[in-house]
Amino acid sequence: MDQFMKRAVELALNNVDEGGQPFGAVLVKNNEIIAEGVNELHRKYDVSGHAELIAIRKVQEEFQTLDLSGYTMYASGEPCPMCIAAIYFSGIEKVYYCGSVEDAKEAGLGKSSVIYKELALPRKERSVEMIHMPLGEGMQNPMIKWNEK
Repeated sequence: MDQFMKRAVELALNNVDEGGQPFGAVLVKNNEIIAEGVNELHRKYDVSGHAELIAIRKVQEEFQTLDLSGYTMYASGEPCPMCIAAIYFSGIEKVYYCGSVEDAKEAGLGKSSVIYKELALPRKERSVEMIHMPLGEGMQNPMIKWNEK
């Protein structure tokens, strides 16, 4: 097993020992670990506190950048849809993972598989109602303001 994946799995195992979920991640650039993260839901009661997101946040804050192209993510478990979205937004081009979404489901951590299925559905068929509300008359459109900037 690759040294970086070994570290991600080690982080996950340590997190379980500390009362957390079995997820660890490392971000690597130029064959060097730049940041690590573990699932912190049990510490901060923040549903976005996933290992991959923690590692991404650390690098982005340290280097004051949103662009993580050239980085590789190693994760003990297959990233959930939220983490995958952050990976895409940040420009990370390659992700290695050990445990699959199916493995997580078998371990009682099955929300990712449910969310992946939900996202494949049309908005009107999802279990969370998604209701489009157009801007009211006379309201400035933030998207247009951004584009004009």
